[in-house]
Amino acid sequence: MLSLDRFKHMNLKGDLFGGVTTAIISLPLALAFGVASGAGAEAGMWGAILVGFFAALFGGSTSLISEPTGPMTVIMTAVLTTMMAQYPENGLAMGFTVVMMAGAFQILLGTLKLGKYVTLMPYSVISGFMSGIGVILIILQLAPLLGHQAPAGGVLGTLSALPNLLFDLHFAELFLGILTLGILFYLPQKYRQYVPAQLVALVAVTLVSIILFDTDSISRIGEIPSGLPSIVWPTFTAEQFTSMVIDALVLGTLGCIDTLLTAVIGDSLTRTEHDSDKELRGQGVANMISGLFGALPGAGATMGTVVNIQVGARSPLAGIIRALILMAVVFVAGGLTEPIPMAVLAGIAVYVGYNILDWSFIQRAHKLSISQMAIMYGVMLLTVFVDLIVAVGLGVFISNIMVIERLSRVQEQHVKAISDNDTDEEVPLSNHERALLEKAQGKLLFFYLSGPMIFSVSKAIARQHRYISEYKTMVLDLSDVAMLDVTVSLAIENAITDAVDANVQVFIYSPNQETSEKLNKINIREKLGTDAFCHSREAALNKALEAMSISTTQS
Repeated sequence: MLSLDRFKHMNLKGDLFGGVTTAIISLPLALAFGVASGAGAEAGMWGAILVGFFAALFGGSTSLISEPTGPMTVIMTAVLTTMMAQYPENGLAMGFTVVMMAGAFQILLGTLKLGKYVTLMPYSVISGFMSGIGVILIILQLAPLLGHQAPAGGVLGTLSALPNLLFDLHFAELFLGILTLGILFYLPQKYRQYVPAQLVALVAVTLVSIILFDTDSISRIGEIPSGLPSIVWPTFTAEQFTSMVIDALVLGTLGCIDTLLTAVIGDSLTRTEHDSDKELRGQGVANMISGLFGALPGAGATMGTVVNIQVGARSPLAGIIRALILMAVVFVAGGLTEPIPMAVLAGIAVYVGYNILDWSFIQRAHKLSISQMAIMYGVMLLTVFVDLIVAVGLGVFISNIMVIERLSRVQEQHVKAISDNDTDEEVPLSNHERALLEKAQGKLLFFYLSGPMIFSVSKAIARQHRYISEYKTMVLDLSDVAMLDVTVSLAIENAITDAVDANVQVFIYSPNQETSEKLNKINIREKLGTDAFCHSREAALNKALEAMSISTTQS
């Protein structure tokens, strides 16, 4: 599973600089996501270490940085909240069991080579659920930003408790949160190129909180244990197993989408191509190990990956170095996290949520397509207020129906039925073939299909052969059919059956082997006989005329 090929473009200086830089970026995010999830800052730190290390070691990309991300944290928060509410004693262990199951699911997807299919969904759906996740992350941080613990009930619980939170807000923590957001949004770009805004906000606002406020007057994260994390053995109950599997599928699928979209961005910057299936297997291994040690799940992180590449990293060594640096921070400097205010981490999480929102598409969606805009907002609202599975499932279903409807209108133009009185130029008949058709004097129906024939055109085929009894012979030309699906095959069978029942002789020109095999599978050759299959369009027309006792020689 471990391949050294990805290390052959190693740039020691660039990889070292990439590892150091991305470790600095990851530190405040890992703390923020750990606290936001409810598992604690140490779960975020060890998630950044374990996922980052093992995904770099076993993945299929050269420069991808993996760590807990905003979308993964939102789903993990929901999982932990549900499990802890139902099983106070074992809920945390069950939540991390879901992480292990999600990793196993990712390994399965990679092993079955399904990586290329993971991101095959409309952009409006991806934009909608990602933006919805951004909104959820922002809403869930409102309570700690106002100086309170997050209320039970997730998004709806927070929104319903918001009046009480505002009535009893803690001005000191609100001030620290707003100061954090101010630094994150307004730190000049000339400073950002040297140090991440998140780290500046973390250090600066923590110092302000120490100077202005008593240690116990505001909520702080406390010291991170400096030892190795304890193993969390898989825990589940029979009645909860099904819902745990569903949660794992959601978490694993989201991780796959998040990772592969980031990997594509990385490919565009490095002019390389990642191995999707291997990357999914690597992510799966990383998440299984992370869950086993009670740490957050992760995925490919866009910001870390882009920065990693920009500073010169060209191999997975950068991701490994980054993980080792973060591990050193936990072992050596874990006590330095003790005075960090919760409001600062909430501010960082709100900033991440804001950036997850797909502003580029949101601002232009109404200009691009009203229907796609409606799908995007619908998926976003369903993600926030209902469920991610419902949102994505419904979004993909509606999008596909709309695409199929548009394709149907286009493909219906490729279903042609003409006789001697028609002069449709889109039917590729030579002058000689048109002359043969003319000899039939309107008693020969030339049925021509072209392009990919998908199930949505079956009605058009039915409409065209409705008046088949008015003819004596029919020529079915399938020479330009690129694909024939089962529904269309059966529609063609119905057309041929109607023709035979009306004593109309049928001749078929189908040079494409795949199309001919489809016809053989529904016994068309047995129904019509081998003589009905012709080697050319002209031969089919000649046979049709001979069947009507019309001479085929030129007069």
